[in-house]
Amino acid sequence: MLANPDCAKEMDFQPFCEYDMKDSTRHGKILCQDIIAQDPDCLGLTFVPIILGSDKTTISVATGQNDYYLLYLSIGNIHNSTCWAHHNGVILIAFLVMPKTTREYTSKDNFCRFQRQLFHSSLGHILKTFKPSMVKPEVTVFGDGHYWHVIYGLGLYITDYEEQALLTCIVCNWCLQCLAYHSHLDDNNALDCCHNHAELLVSEFSLDVLWDEYGIVGELIPFTNDFLHADIYELIAPDLLHQIIKGAFKDHLVKWVEKYLCLTHGDSCANEILDDIDCWIAAVAPFPRLWHFPQGHHFKQWMGDNSKVLMKVYLPAIKGHVPKGIVCMFCAFLEFCYIVWQNVLMEQDLDNLDEALAWFYQYCEVFKTTGVITTFSLPCQHAMKHYRQLIQLFGTPNGLCSSITEPDAAHQSALDKLAASWVDFDSRGMLEGTCLSAALNCLVVTLADELHILNLPELVQAFLIGQLYPDDSFDPTDISHLKCPGYNGKISIYNSAASTFYTLSDLKYICAAPNWRQEGPRYNCVFVITDPELQGMHGMDITHILCFFSFRSKGVFYPSAIMQWFDCVGDAPNETTGMWMVWPSFIQNHQHNLAIIHVDSTFHAAHLIPIYGQDFML
Repeated sequence: MLANPDCAKEMDFQPFCEYDMKDSTRHGKILCQDIIAQDPDCLGLTFVPIILGSDKTTISVATGQNDYYLLYLSIGNIHNSTCWAHHNGVILIAFLVMPKTTREYTSKDNFCRFQRQLFHSSLGHILKTFKPSMVKPEVTVFGDGHYWHVIYGLGLYITDYEEQALLTCIVCNWCLQCLAYHSHLDDNNALDCCHNHAELLVSEFSLDVLWDEYGIVGELIPFTNDFLHADIYELIAPDLLHQIIKGAFKDHLVKWVEKYLCLTHGDSCANEILDDIDCWIAAVAPFPRLWHFPQGHHFKQWMGDNSKVLMKVYLPAIKGHVPKGIVCMFCAFLEFCYIVWQNVLMEQDLDNLDEALAWFYQYCEVFKTTGVITTFSLPCQHAMKHYRQLIQLFGTPNGLCSSITEPDAAHQSALDKLAASWVDFDSRGMLEGTCLSAALNCLVVTLADELHILNLPELVQAFLIGQLYPDDSFDPTDISHLKCPGYNGKISIYNSAASTFYTLSDLKYICAAPNWRQEGPRYNCVFVITDPELQGMHGMDITHILCFFSFRSKGVFYPSAIMQWFDCVGDAPNETTGMWMVWPSFIQNHQHNLAIIHVDSTFHAAHLIPIYGQDFML
């Protein structure tokens, strides 16, 4: 992995702290600053944190034993974007067996203890090859061809809560990071867990007391005990997929809403409301990388991608069916999620994270007062309280999440074959050019007739004026034809554009096609930067892309888009949903407000969700 040329320019060689112009810390790249890196004897060495992840999986193509823990490995030096893009930045290294026995012994304490300890012993045996290089540096070649002195250490471990409990040797429903009692996880004053404290408790108390009073499985020995500077309580990574998306959202909030409707309206009326919510979810317009839910959210198999995208459309669908406080709770929860999903977080972002979490817990009280739940002592929700500290320690969790271990072995094998095919095709010259090189060519007047935009030549001229005179606001009618001649030549038309934002994990396809993948027309919306000096939506507008095209005028290449403007409704988002409302912009004679923009002015794909009425859809 260190010698992978794909990672040569996406790797850090020394720990560092990153600041902005105001000396505010930027929490982004995950390069662990371990005690090893602070050792004077390690000065000038490259510290490589070993990042592990495991996922319990059933291998359907296997015979006999088909349940395994798939063990994945990465390193903390690689940038988040490379881990997400899988450029061999995450590799499958082992299948950890899950022992089976007869029904008579399945629930026996001895067998359960054997299963758990075997997991730790297997990890220790697999990682023992790194132990010599955790004390004495070794010389290793990197992807750029240079040799570095490298010293290894254990870094984060990525997995879901069930396996986190197994790794930390705690009892389920207890917290992994703090000493809060399992029935009082809302305690904000609990101390942090640590290896030394756990060892002291094990030496002083019986196994029963450890289990009941401290949530510790005392007979287990963590695999980290055999490694230098390794404390398992400090190595558990925040898990966006299982803690936030599947845990807090799917398993808690969505079910609480359904239970609230049943308690408030009765089962029959509640089912009618839930059916209407399903209809609104199913009616959401298609969007790149957004699953379409023809049955709403009432389906059996929830996958990680299902839950993540459903969060985006669930909030407006329940508005009007539940009290304002519940809608505001979802709004605060989504605000928390969108903050932790950012690739770089500043100290102000962490303050906003705390504020969103505080509002979330305040609005959650409606479920307790209405009898939906009796306690908030839930590990997944409680874990949200530790996110600020974990981000300050390890950087943003966007790059390291259990979703990167979701592909099974067959999927991983397919990715490897695709990578090999890429090399083979490239050596044969089969990858020269791009899909864009096969674009359609036509004249401006032809495109005007096809799109029914009669003033398209004038729009092209106005666009050229803006490009040639960016610092002046000219009326096109005031510019002489010699200074800015119109363009009536050939243009190239494209049905989509791929926009890569801060990381490769945020790759979006913006479509403007009359027939997208045989599913009918698809014309996406985007955010366009109109004032870089203003923050958020105050410096952007929403546009509806009608066509991507490009042309060359006087030797300059212009990748462009024809679009329709939207106007914001008000100067602030809706106070209940936290979402901005927009409507189409019109000029005189109720004509659509159209313009041509340079594609570089687009900021991000935008998904517009209808503002639903008060009446039931069916």
